[in-house]
Amino acid sequence: MTDALPTLAHGDEYIVLYKGGPNDGQVDKRISTDGSFDDEITVLTAVDGKETLLDYTRSSWTEVGGQYHVVYDFDLADSEPVEAPEDRGGRQ
Repeated sequence: MTDALPTLAHGDEYIVLYKGGPNDGQVDKRISTDGSFDDEITVLTAVDGKETLLDYTRSSWTEVGGQYHVVYDFDLADSEPVEAPEDRGGRQ
């Protein structure tokens, strides 16, 4: 991996690997709309039945078999808070 980001064509697909938070270990596919990888991704995620918006920030990338794999780290500070089940007062 180098420090410089590769140039993608409009419509090129890349693999997203989520690291940390409720989506840890999940994989997704995204399409480049501007010739690069997204710097940040906001994901709507259901945590114990409650939807919340979680932010992930690009941390690294690599090319595997001609396809780009991009790691996004969970950004707790910019994400909506996720209540622990015991703090919900019996509601889901």
